[in-house]
Amino acid sequence: MDPPPEYARLRTDRPVAKARLWDGKEVWLITGYHEIRAIFTDPRISVDNTQPGYPWLSEQQRTVVLTGGVKPVGRMDPPEHTAMRRMLGQGFLVKKIQSMRGDVEALVNGLIDDILAGPRPTDLVPTLAMPVPATALGWVLGVPPADKRLISLVPRLFDEDSGLEGAMEARAELFAYIDELITHREREPGDDIISHLVGYYQEGELSRVSVLTQAVTLIAAALDTTRSMITNGILALLQHPEQAAALIAEPDLAPAAVEELLRYTVVTEFASKRVAAEDIEIAGETIKAGDGIICLISAGNRDEKFFTDPDTLDIRRDPKQHLGFGAGIHTCIGKQLARMELEVVYGTLFRRIPDLRLAVPFDQVVFRNTFDVQGVRELPVTW
Repeated sequence: MDPPPEYARLRTDRPVAKARLWDGKEVWLITGYHEIRAIFTDPRISVDNTQPGYPWLSEQQRTVVLTGGVKPVGRMDPPEHTAMRRMLGQGFLVKKIQSMRGDVEALVNGLIDDILAGPRPTDLVPTLAMPVPATALGWVLGVPPADKRLISLVPRLFDEDSGLEGAMEARAELFAYIDELITHREREPGDDIISHLVGYYQEGELSRVSVLTQAVTLIAAALDTTRSMITNGILALLQHPEQAAALIAEPDLAPAAVEELLRYTVVTEFASKRVAAEDIEIAGETIKAGDGIICLISAGNRDEKFFTDPDTLDIRRDPKQHLGFGAGIHTCIGKQLARMELEVVYGTLFRRIPDLRLAVPFDQVVFRNTFDVQGVRELPVTW
């Protein structure tokens, strides 16, 4: 789960270095903590993936992401980004998210009840990591409680064995499903993200296609990352039992544990892609307008110039300046929801199953083969 040793060498020797992509294009790799944060907060750096220099990691990724024609909020620059962020932000207010904690606790406890009553070993991906974010995000989006289609559709969205055709088919089904939900919320609005977006659509500030695109993107981004972070964090704690024991003994450490696990194990290594809108100077290098940029988050989060003993997992440290949610105006819009879910899952799981352990040797854990989100395909455990 540690970053490749090459990251540390790059960070020391050339924190801003050139590399070559699959299609022959050159791209800048950023590995230093301060350099990554500078890129994230520089207004001359664009997130617009329709720009010619944007660094796609594969042809399939480019095909899947660009089909649709409307940019999601995460690929908008100001002032477009500012307006959309304001519209979406109503659904992620801290007070609103914290009001959901009791429901998430009940959900997690119910799932753990089922795990304890079921067979051993069990795979924590379908039994815990998938249903928690799918259900919680459904509440935030405005999915009717009795409607379970989102939960059933989610596994197909991230099925690595289905290839490009399967990914496009699942994506089309998700668009159709959210389109139905938009129609439902036009008739019966509530206090949820889709209802808020529909209101802006009805007032003429958004197109219906934009409402659809923003909702689908939130689902695809939030579910995959949170699902993977749940399993990555559990796996890290299983590999460091003294840290799991500390969390069990001191439940109040849960918020700090979440931040440290977000620093120590990164799920969005290659998601922080950018393109320079103007020439910039950084770490003695000139990044020219049109150059693609990839910020290697795990490298920045292990930077010894910023974090003390960065290769050690320590849930008692204060790593709140980690880069797991990004930084600047494009910091993850759903970070408060993710934090709350992770606090509940880690704290509850290890408290209720203190002897939880891997059911296979670590080297037999199968990791996902994707660029944007890193995690495990299965997490077999027993107790």
